[in-house]
Amino acid sequence: MGIQRIESVTYGVADAEMLEEAVRFFEDFGLVLVERTAEHAVCETLAGQTVQLDTDPAAHLPPPVESGPTLREVVWGVDTADALDRLVTGLGADRTVRASADGVHHTVDETGFGVGLTLARPRPLHVTPRPANVSGSVTRWNTPLEPVGRVRPLRMCHVALNIPKAGREAAVAFYTDLLGFRPTDVVEPMGVFLQAPGDDDQHTFLLCHRPDKAGVNHVAYEVPGVDDVIEGGNHMIARGWREARKLGRHTIGSNIFRFLHAPCGGRVEYACDMDRADASYETRVHETAPPHTLWSLRTNRA
Repeated sequence: MGIQRIESVTYGVADAEMLEEAVRFFEDFGLVLVERTAEHAVCETLAGQTVQLDTDPAAHLPPPVESGPTLREVVWGVDTADALDRLVTGLGADRTVRASADGVHHTVDETGFGVGLTLARPRPLHVTPRPANVSGSVTRWNTPLEPVGRVRPLRMCHVALNIPKAGREAAVAFYTDLLGFRPTDVVEPMGVFLQAPGDDDQHTFLLCHRPDKAGVNHVAYEVPGVDDVIEGGNHMIARGWREARKLGRHTIGSNIFRFLHAPCGGRVEYACDMDRADASYETRVHETAPPHTLWSLRTNRA
């Protein structure tokens, strides 16, 4: 089939102090630290995807598209060796592709972000949804709920990148024509939501149009439910991290979200309850941007 998931993201950070801060951030966020040196760290989701943090990113990576700490590469996991060969061959006919010893094929997209392809290594997830009650559908009897406790993201579910408006058609075409993504929602003033061919999330990837700049927007991590979104965000605030967007539910994708500023660049999102879409879902084109949220928290408290 082709690309089925995000396999890893790599951030470049300035120095050892910033690396230490980024490691602390992702451990507080709920990822597991699996590798650490003076210049490098790797954190992992429960599904086995990795966040790579580097003070001296590998030579195969392109220059950063923005100043400061930022995302340098997204590696996409492909379901079969045949599909990987097909995608790499197609990329090689269009641009330079370099293979590294770890089985990743590296290239650069139209905006300057690093793009990698490798065989996906999914790890089974065992999720027990919290029972919920609503009149006519009661699933929890005689069992008061307890706090979720330590929130552990299940997986990286989507990446959002900022791209300049100039050349946006070519930027999107790289992913649709060469990598097999399909647009699910096109918001003409804002950006294009894309679904990987082997994924059923309403979007796996988002290219956001910006007037004149590129950069990382956010990486989203799925958690089991709204309690995890709320409690995870509360824990991060208690640990001293800054909230970037308060609790809400997106209009496109329908996912409940909470955003935090990441010291390695951009933001991260706790997300749950995203729309799932199969091949029968037809691309929606929005001439004007729909509201960002179906709902968000409001208060009149001082």
